[in-house]
Amino acid sequence: MHELSLTQSLIEIAEEHARREGAETIVSLTLEIGALSGVIREAVEFAFEACSRGTLAEGATLDIIDVPALGHCTDCDQQCAMQSLVDTCPHCGAFAVEIMQGQEMTLTEMEID
Repeated sequence: MHELSLTQSLIEIAEEHARREGAETIVSLTLEIGALSGVIREAVEFAFEACSRGTLAEGATLDIIDVPALGHCTDCDQQCAMQSLVDTCPHCGAFAVEIMQGQEMTLTEMEID
């Protein structure tokens, strides 16, 4: 379960930024998780509860935004939704689809106090 180590890193990064701003607590975190990131939302939520104990993020709200996977076909210049890392273009059938979004896990917002 790599979500545990990802969540630990997320909390460490958030704490570092919060301390730099002189905050005593982290009220909420907003996280974007891409559909093709390999990160399981429920596992992050579970890990956050465990990993945040005893930190500035204890009791914080974790808001997760699911980011759909989008690709761009370099053969026909069309955008398309993607279901896997190796999808073909639904417009022309080419394997020339580059992933534009959907692989990320990004901390986009943090509320501190």
